[in-house]
Amino acid sequence: MWVRPEEQRVVGECLAAARNRAGLTQRELAARLGKPQSFVSAYENGQRRIDLLEFIAIVSALGTDPRRVFANIIKGRARNEPTANRR
Repeated sequence: MWVRPEEQRVVGECLAAARNRAGLTQRELAARLGKPQSFVSAYENGQRRIDLLEFIAIVSALGTDPRRVFANIIKGRARNEPTANRR
């Protein structure tokens, strides 16, 4: 597998942090997205992958800057990257 589960968890953690900064519950965000609360829970727990367009929709619903969230994801990935793969 070329995308490790740890990386998916980083994405979810960063999106959860952005949701918390926005002062929203999973249920409130899900309502804004027109999705069930379980959708938000699944990607925040790293159990579901999201694509780029979903990422943009989620960040837009949070009213935050996608570049900030994406930068946090990159930083989180770097912290979880195996030493042998670091450049």
